[in-house]
Amino acid sequence: MNHLAHALVSGTDEELILGSMLGDFVHGRIDTALPLGVQQGLALHRAVDVFTDSHPIVVSARGLFQPPFRRYAGIILDIWFDHLLALDFGRWSGESLETYSAELRDILQQHSHSLPPELRGFLRYMQMHDLPLAYRDEARIAQVLAGVATRLKRANPRAESMVEIERLKPVLQIAFDEFFPDLVPFAERRRG
Repeated sequence: MNHLAHALVSGTDEELILGSMLGDFVHGRIDTALPLGVQQGLALHRAVDVFTDSHPIVVSARGLFQPPFRRYAGIILDIWFDHLLALDFGRWSGESLETYSAELRDILQQHSHSLPPELRGFLRYMQMHDLPLAYRDEARIAQVLAGVATRLKRANPRAESMVEIERLKPVLQIAFDEFFPDLVPFAERRRG
């Protein structure tokens, strides 16, 4: 899952949300000097990634991507699933996506002094592009995929992956609709 999904399945505790948002920017052992809730959020992020990557529906959906996109299907799916979540956010949250997006950025801004530089940079990007609210827009998703493609050292097709997504849209929607209802209770159990 990508940023919006990770934040949402973290529940309402700010430290869990913060830790979950740190998950893509902090690697290795979890620093025990971090507040306990942040540590738990990081652990939740990692558990959600393992659950997602090994879920049969997600494994099957990754297999639908044709070469050369298949190699990057996990990342492409994570981003596309955030788009599908954003489109139907009211189904999964009692808040509007507009409100949730602003609150998520506020949490990160309040803790910006303790964020790693990469996440501070991503926060600026989120503010500049009104994320995660803008994840509803396919054009923004195409830009996100192109941006991710530029951060890899080797040439890759992710910038062109919207063509492949377009081909798979109906089946990816079904995959999301079947997978996300499994993810939510998994995350709830992990949060305790």
